[in-house]
Amino acid sequence: MSAKTARKPKAGKSPKSVKSPDSPASAKSPDRLPGEPTLDQLVDRVIRVDHAGEYGAVRIYEGQLAVLGKRAPQPVIEHMLEHEKAHLATFDQLINERRVRPTALMPLWHVAGFALGAATAMIGEKAAMACTVAVEEAIEEHYLDQIEALEPHKDEAALRETCVKFRGEELEHRETGLAHGAEQAPGYTALTGAIKAGSKLAIWLSSRV
Repeated sequence: MSAKTARKPKAGKSPKSVKSPDSPASAKSPDRLPGEPTLDQLVDRVIRVDHAGEYGAVRIYEGQLAVLGKRAPQPVIEHMLEHEKAHLATFDQLINERRVRPTALMPLWHVAGFALGAATAMIGEKAAMACTVAVEEAIEEHYLDQIEALEPHKDEAALRETCVKFRGEELEHRETGLAHGAEQAPGYTALTGAIKAGSKLAIWLSSRV
């Protein structure tokens, strides 16, 4: 089965600019559609959901390492875990600096992330890599949506660049999983489909709860 090609940013795609009456960066734009978030709401959602997502990724890799111990591919997982810890540290800082409320579901992701990592590692090393592929696909696609949504908001260029950088590292993790036999995992298509669907649900919930 061939690996899925990652989505690329759409040239010239510019979501409707949204601004709040309080500042130039958030002054209301006449072309904002009803129901679209304001810039402040968009930024809050980006930081909240990415903070939750990176925390969940850390817990997944911790769960895998708890089961695999010193067995291969331990060094590979440890390398990806260090990336995720760095991502989480960045969003921890942004949560505090921007005074964003973390998702109320953090206790659930603490348990669910570790359980997913441990369960896939128990199936085998290839299943652990398949988990990485599925989760990182969902995360990088979400990062791309955020990159496109933030593109017209020049005051949030730094946040957008953070998303660009971290998306690149998530794509690297996906490729690492494929290179280490993810597609050889038992029931690869069903396994990755279920994990990716669950990851997308977690993203949706974390951005709103």
